[in-house]
Amino acid sequence: MRNKEMIIKKMEDSKKIVREAFAKYSIKDLSIAWTGGKDSTLVLEAIYQVCQEDGLPMPKCFCIDEGDMFKEVRDFITENEKKYGVQIEYIHNDDVSKAAGGKLGATVKISDLNKRNRAEIERLGYEEDEFDYEPESFVGNHLMKTATLNMYLEESKVKGFFEGIRWDEQGSRANETFFSPREKTEYNPEHMRLCPILHFTERDVWDAHFEYNIPICSLYKNGYRSLGARITTSKTTDVPAWEQDLENTDERGGRRQDKEGLMEKLRELGYM
Repeated sequence: MRNKEMIIKKMEDSKKIVREAFAKYSIKDLSIAWTGGKDSTLVLEAIYQVCQEDGLPMPKCFCIDEGDMFKEVRDFITENEKKYGVQIEYIHNDDVSKAAGGKLGATVKISDLNKRNRAEIERLGYEEDEFDYEPESFVGNHLMKTATLNMYLEESKVKGFFEGIRWDEQGSRANETFFSPREKTEYNPEHMRLCPILHFTERDVWDAHFEYNIPICSLYKNGYRSLGARITTSKTTDVPAWEQDLENTDERGGRRQDKEGLMEKLRELGYM
């Protein structure tokens, strides 16, 4: 590890953010977005450490199932729910997947969707009558992730949730804040997004995993560097993620690139 003291300091700073969130909100009003990825698992670990040290219960957890999850990711979450004392709630936009017959790549007619999803598509400015059911396309990403998240926030009535985004991960996230308030709109309730690992770099995340013995999904060991939908996420090497040239190559290079180019717009619409 390059600098053990620095990693410990960054982790303690993350835990300060968690404690500040717990001081502002009742734990029952908070939730954790756990994707099974390296970043959200680090967030989960920081929250777990605070709860263990302060004798507090863990907040509830949710995972957005966009319809094309890696089996390895789902297995990883199942294997580690007990370790962290949580029970994951998978959230999914059933209306969209039903219209697609549950088949990736199938054509979805917008007229077959419910009023809420039709309104979300209108919000995008999408003018076609149909789209392909693919979770990381522009329309699919919005419906299967952002709209699904907003519906969860409305139904669960949580006041804030923790998410594992970082300043160095993607250009559209470079100006995010540790406490990121979202005003009420016709599409989402007022809520707070809590981002306790913004100050970590990709290298820091891996150093923290090994310093604190945090579980690692097997896909990273097999060369995947950033995890998204199964059919639009690839690896370029078999070298474990943490052994790759993290400083001089693109972390999200194995992700669908039209989505990456639209990330600014997606985040304006509420994407994490």
